[in-house]
Amino acid sequence: MRARHEAAFRAVYTKHHGDICAFFARRTDRQDVQDLAAETFVVAWRRPPRNFDDDPLPWLYGVARNVLRNHHRKVTRRHPPDHAVVPPDPAELVSGDLNLRDAFAQLTPKQREAICLVAWEGLDIAQAATAAGCTQPTFAVRLSRARTRLAALLRDDAPASTTFTQQETPA
Repeated sequence: MRARHEAAFRAVYTKHHGDICAFFARRTDRQDVQDLAAETFVVAWRRPPRNFDDDPLPWLYGVARNVLRNHHRKVTRRHPPDHAVVPPDPAELVSGDLNLRDAFAQLTPKQREAICLVAWEGLDIAQAATAAGCTQPTFAVRLSRARTRLAALLRDDAPASTTFTQQETPA
């Protein structure tokens, strides 16, 4: 049993290590990428999904999201808020059109993550929902709202900040 788990893990590591490193490279300082990727695979080794034979990448992205959140909490605790080391905003990593970068920065963190999982990581709705830790319908709504909001911001006809009523709370 252990040999099978080891072989499956090695195959997953070999196939997806670059994807996980790219995930972190787009979301944090380059100096932390390898350490965070290693931590992600340590979690994958200790608490693997039920079946490594299924596509484990969305599950690995979900683990990576949690590792990144823990990393950000540690960094914030180590550095006082006025001297906090802030990882780069994904909006700053969008190259090209300044308007796109500015519009992307105005999305909520969940909306940005939805777009990133689909556009940067190349996941479909089901895979992205797994990575985001939510249901497929919830993710589909989140992505739809993100795309609609981004399009409106790019058309420059959306207000700088959108408020939601209790019934319209974003997914």
